[in-house]
Amino acid sequence: MRKLVYYVAVSIDGFIAGPSGEFDFYPEAPDMVEYLRAEFPETMPSHIRPAIGLADTPNKRFDTVLMGLNSYRPGLEAGLTSPYAHLKQYVVSSSLPEIDDPAVTLVRSDPAALVRSLKEQPGEGDLWLCGGGLLAGALLPEIDELVLKRYPVVAGGGVPAFAGGFRPRPFAPVETLTFSHGGTVTTYRPVG
Repeated sequence: MRKLVYYVAVSIDGFIAGPSGEFDFYPEAPDMVEYLRAEFPETMPSHIRPAIGLADTPNKRFDTVLMGLNSYRPGLEAGLTSPYAHLKQYVVSSSLPEIDDPAVTLVRSDPAALVRSLKEQPGEGDLWLCGGGLLAGALLPEIDELVLKRYPVVAGGGVPAFAGGFRPRPFAPVETLTFSHGGTVTTYRPVG
């Protein structure tokens, strides 16, 4: 069975974006960038893959991406209706009227049922939950693994990694890698 993996950048204080959706405040380190490109090449948007030497790089981990409206919106505002054309794409939104691209499926409700169905289907890889916080909160019971790219910066406010009701769910770290700027990539799996 395929896994749902929440692979996301997060600040020290637990925010994945600023109050207006900003995500350009994360400090980069060349060794972390190189690691992420090598281990998660399919998480790079289709339009930048050729410019960073990943044009012909096969998907390594994921074959499907799920995103909330605010994760999809930056690409849409740049005229990119299919930001991850190399993956199966699902956008979960009850307010988006339509998506004018047959490569992207709009899901209006019940993202948990969608995830359970996708997990049962054959595929070449796992399911990548790329954000946002509301969708991650709704899918918390379905998450099989967390891969948190924690950057050494305090955001002070913004979009939390998980939004919604208080529903504690324990996870245990299984691997942590530390990079030159103090940032980490930690993989967690559910406990129990």
